[in-house]
Amino acid sequence: MTDTTDAITDSGGPGRLHDFDLASLHDALTDWRGLDRFLQELTEQAVRAVADADSCSVTMRRNGRLMTTASSDAAAFTLDAMQYEVDAGPCVCSLRDGVEKYVADTLDEQRWGPYPGLAAGQGVRSVFAAPLSVQGRPASTVPDAESRAHTVGALNLYARTPGAFRGEKEVVRRFAEQAAGAVAVAERIERETEAARDLRAAMESRFVIDQAIGIVMARQRCPAEVALGVLRRASQGRNIKLRELCYELVLQTGGRPPEPGRFTQRD
Repeated sequence: MTDTTDAITDSGGPGRLHDFDLASLHDALTDWRGLDRFLQELTEQAVRAVADADSCSVTMRRNGRLMTTASSDAAAFTLDAMQYEVDAGPCVCSLRDGVEKYVADTLDEQRWGPYPGLAAGQGVRSVFAAPLSVQGRPASTVPDAESRAHTVGALNLYARTPGAFRGEKEVVRRFAEQAAGAVAVAERIERETEAARDLRAAMESRFVIDQAIGIVMARQRCPAEVALGVLRRASQGRNIKLRELCYELVLQTGGRPPEPGRFTQRD
C-alpha cells in the first residue's frame, strides 16, 4: 500500500456535519473550566459529529513530547499510546508533518511498522488523523514547513469498521478546521490563566516575605536589605524555601498565620 491512501476520496457524496455545534465550543470557552476539560468536550463532540467515528482523541506536544491531551474513551487513549511507544503511526505523523493521514484497513496497512497490527488487535480497522492547523490553513496531504509551523495538534478518529471515513472527508476537515481555531484560543486562555496564577502566588509570597523583613528589622534595628540577607542565609542554612521560613517567623511572632496580600477585583 502506498501513501496515496492519505488522500481520502468521497464515496458517499458531500459530507455533512451531523451534530456539530460550533456554538457549543464557544460556550465552552466562555464557561472556562480549563484546557483539559475543553479538549475533552471537543473529542466527545467529534464522535457525535462524524458518523463513522467510534473513538476520538487529541494529540499535542507538551515539553517536547507527544501526548494525548484528551480522549473520548479509554480505547482512543490506548491506541494513541501505542503510537508514541513505537514512535510511528497516523496520529504521530499528522502532527509532525501537518498533513492528513488515513488508514483504510489496519489489516492491509504496510506503513508505520508494528502499529497497524497493534491497532487491529484492539479491534480498530480504520484511522483518520487530521491536523489542527491555525491561521486558516486547510488540511493538506503534502508536508511542508508551513504546514508544520501552523499545526497545534492532531484530531485522531478511530473506527471498528474498515473503509470508514471515506465519505466523510469534508466533515472531518471542517470539524478540524473549526476546532483548530478554538484550540488555539483555549491554549492562549490557559497560558494567561496560568500566568495570572503565578503572578498572584508571587505577590502573596512577597507579602509574607515583607512581613518577615519587618520583624527582623525591628528585632535587629537594621535596614530592609540587611534583614532580607539574614532571612536568605537562614533559609539556606535550614535548607527550606525563603517563603516557608518567613511564614514560620510571622506565625511565631504574631501567633497566627500571616494574612495574605489582598487583591482588588476589577469589573
